[in-house]
Amino acid sequence: MIFEGKAWVFGDNIDTDAIIAARYLSTSEPAELAKHLMEDIKPDFPGLVSPGDILVGGENFGCGSSREHAPLAIKGAGVSCVIARIFARIFYRNAINIGLPIMECHEDLAGIESGSDRLRVDLEQGTITQLQTGHVYKAEPFPPFMQEIINRGGLVEYVKARVNPAG
Repeated sequence: MIFEGKAWVFGDNIDTDAIIAARYLSTSEPAELAKHLMEDIKPDFPGLVSPGDILVGGENFGCGSSREHAPLAIKGAGVSCVIARIFARIFYRNAINIGLPIMECHEDLAGIESGSDRLRVDLEQGTITQLQTGHVYKAEPFPPFMQEIINRGGLVEYVKARVNPAG
């Protein structure tokens, strides 16, 4: 899987309440949640992010509560992929479970400019290319079974296909 989009850079320790504030948790509808994505950090962000864009975080992205609403809000906004140095484990699992591609990259991503740089992410190869400069960052490639989970739209659809391959 290869994604290309505008990079939106956020720092370290972006918790699930910063991704989608608790006051919006009365719904689980991704499109509704997306209207408030990252608004407590960057109030105009819901109007700036476009389908295909890529979020870039630092250490401990998605820390905090175990709510699935955070990756749902990101996916609902049409974000194609989230890259971080390290994800909080529960966020990582929730993202994969709902079919949101995420990639850990332990390299310093400080050279990526938020809102202006475009990235190409290759999950299979584990590469992130900064298109303006041609710089390639190396990340952990996605194992084939996780790519299949993402391709199917999440864990539920993956399991359904494995249980009933003909249907």
